[in-house]
Formats: sequence, C-alpha cells, structure tokens
Amino acid sequence: MHINESKLIENITRLVVKELQEHHLLEKEKKTHVPVSISARHLHLQQEHVDILFGKGYQLTFYKEISQPGQYACNEKVILKGPKGTIENVRVLGPLRKQTQIEISRTDARKLGLNPPVRNSGNLTGSAPIALVGPVGLVELLEGCIIADRHIHMTPKDAIEFGVADKQKVSVLVDGEKGGVMGQVTIRVNERYALDMHIDTDDANAFNLNGNEMLKNITRVTEVLL
Repeated sequence: MHINESKLIENITRLVVKELQEHHLLEKEKKTHVPVSISARHLHLQQEHVDILFGKGYQLTFYKEISQPGQYACNEKVILKGPKGTIENVRVLGPLRKQTQIEISRTDARKLGLNPPVRNSGNLTGSAPIALVGPVGLVELLEGCIIADRHIHMTPKDAIEFGVADKQKVSVLVDGEKGGVMGQVTIRVNERYALDMHIDTDDANAFNLNGNEMLKNITRVTEVLL
C-alpha cells in the first residue's frame, strides 16, 4: 500500500492546528508576518509543448532561482496570443509540468481578450483557451490559462506557528498609503515549501506593493476546505 507522505503530513498538521486552536494554545505565540512576492505573467510547460515551441528534444535552460525550492525561471520566453491581442516575452518557469499552465493577471486577460477563472495552481479543468507562439512552432490550448489565486506557501511547522491549516482561507492586512485587506488568500502547506505569499501584478499595484514587504495580521475567515 502506497502512502502519500506529503498528504499525511498536511493532514496531521491540520489536526494539530485544530486541536491547539480549540484549547486556545496558539493565541499568544501565533506568528503574524509573512513575506510577499509578486508573480508576473508566466507559464509552465509540458515536454510535448516544449518540443513544439522550441524544437524536438529541446531542454529548457536555467536562468535563476525563484522563491520556492526547486522552482526556477528559464531563459526561454514565448508569445501569448488571444482573440484580441498578444503579449510578448512571457517567461517559462521550470521544472516541466504534466500539463501546460499559463498564469496571467486580469489586466493581461483583457488585453488578450480572454476570461480565465481564478484558480489554484493545477486546477485547469474548464480554464481559458490560449495560444502560445514559440521560435519554432505554435501551440493552441483548449484550456490551461488561469488567474492564480492569492496564496501563501508554508511548511507544516509554519502552519502550526501561524495557527492555520492547508486549504484554509485567510485575510491579510496591508499597511501603507494604499493599504487595505486582501481576502480569500489560500493557505498551501507542504514540507517542501518556503514561507512566501504570492500575489499577481494587479494586486501589487492596487495595494502599492513592490514585493519587499512583510504583510501582517493573517486572520482566519473561513473553515478549512477539505
């Protein structure tokens, strides 16, 4: 019998957090600050589409590391094409995925003439169609384009210290001249994650954030979504 260790750890974390919350053991020590990063438009590719866009057997090349361990930006870029327009120089992120996924902002979507849903990464069923243009070929997808939900990556230890659990929705307070509250922020727990909140460029502009801030007051607003 195969045991999914990552899922087991997340379930245990959820139960521990619930027990501590019920006994009011997290209230005094609960952490309140989380770093924020701004995710510009980008895409993840499956090998089949790498072959079409860049040539048969082509391998993506490393450009630089990004905030999550094992994830990196590639040198390769493509053109996004929609019914009303195009966006050039959109960077590919590695490693390869099982299914190609494109993440854009609502502003990008209007330029392209698309209406992608707000989704968490990997939830692509029924998402928006889009075309990708590479130096060698064209890929036309029936689905795969989303607007990524606001989310916070954290380890099981982080989740306990913040008093939250995997898939829980929280609100985050932003200080400053254009401060306010970001709601519907999804908690994502995995032992491989590094603590970081990801927002898109529209959210960053709306709250006047540049990606170097520590946001605070993570507050539970809904129950854990199982």
